[in-house]
Amino acid sequence: MSHDLDISRRGLLKGVGGAALVAGIGMPAIVRAQSDVIRIGHLTPRTGFLGPLGEYGVMAADLAVEEINAAGGVLGRKIELLKEDSVNPQTASTKAERMVERDKVACIVGEISSASCLTIAQVAQRTKTLFFNTGGNSDALRSTDCKRYMFHVESQNSMYVKSVGRSFLQAGMVKGKKWYSLTADYAFGHDLLKVAKRFMEGNGGQFAGDDLVPTDATDFSSYLLKIRNAKPDLVIINLAGAQTTNFLKQYSEFGLTFPVGGFGFDTALAWAAGKGNFVGTWPVVWHHLIETAGTKKFVDAFTKKYGKPPENQAWGDYMAMKIVAQSMAEAKSLESDKLLAHLEGGAKFDVLKTREGYFRKSDHQLMHEMYAVTALPADKIKNQWDIFSSSGPVPGPNEPLEAIASTPDEAVCTFPA
Repeated sequence: MSHDLDISRRGLLKGVGGAALVAGIGMPAIVRAQSDVIRIGHLTPRTGFLGPLGEYGVMAADLAVEEINAAGGVLGRKIELLKEDSVNPQTASTKAERMVERDKVACIVGEISSASCLTIAQVAQRTKTLFFNTGGNSDALRSTDCKRYMFHVESQNSMYVKSVGRSFLQAGMVKGKKWYSLTADYAFGHDLLKVAKRFMEGNGGQFAGDDLVPTDATDFSSYLLKIRNAKPDLVIINLAGAQTTNFLKQYSEFGLTFPVGGFGFDTALAWAAGKGNFVGTWPVVWHHLIETAGTKKFVDAFTKKYGKPPENQAWGDYMAMKIVAQSMAEAKSLESDKLLAHLEGGAKFDVLKTREGYFRKSDHQLMHEMYAVTALPADKIKNQWDIFSSSGPVPGPNEPLEAIASTPDEAVCTFPA
């Protein structure tokens, strides 16, 4: 198969006849399947411990597509979203390949698991199909495992750690202090623990203990007993998905009073913990209380459609769809390589914050502001959603956005040829 025909098949751009030849089906089917719509694949976990977050991502992606299509679509064509439960890394890879080879998607959006992100990215690299990661945090995805056809709307672990780390430093919770951490035992957690230790030890702190927790663990009593005996100055939660909710509930039931924080956070998990169970200070990529016109519009639309406000995973998938649509319109193309050049060329995007975001050319990480949120006391909580106060944007207005991102000394991406 020629390179031109391969690009035609994936980009949906060359002649109808060429696309029909590649697909091996009749021309009328190609016209219906591809000329009338732009197909975009959406992969994210909708079951398992990450399922509650994935559902928010699906809802947000659907809303974004509705808004894009209501405004006339992209390049005169409507977007059709093909949605699948990625389940695990192997399934994610299989479904990504099927979306590209069979469904002829223009690009793939989504995911939360860093391990699944890597397998999708390998398919994307091999087939030269863009993949927009909306939930995988691992620094390794931006360094040793980086791929030229992968772009990251979700922040990397370094950005989470450095954002909330400022709050810990200001509160005197680092130098000379003992931390006890619980970390999810998979790619995301391993990477986050590495970054957290680098920050902690670089600022004069030490670990009283750090335990890896299986992702299927639901009973944390043994860990809570170890924490009680260690008497740490701060308990750090590097768990993922529903585990965070379960831990917070059990921490409250045990009556432990050691300060709590985390280097990874999802608003939906704090909401699920229930009033009075959410405690501590945490980093977040976005939240529904941000005072910008874009956030208010998004929150109003999401709440009207679904009866509840969006949380940070919803923001990631919503923004990715809007970024894809804007990039196709500005590049006047669906071709992966033309979109890649546009994204690497400094394109700016309204990310519903006080400053526009852009993708860093060196590792394709979206540069944007983050926030540190602190749980409100139970008597200050007025409803089930507004359960925290927030810092201002991090970095501050006089700092470059890259101030919280990994440095060349910490992580280096070398894109494959």
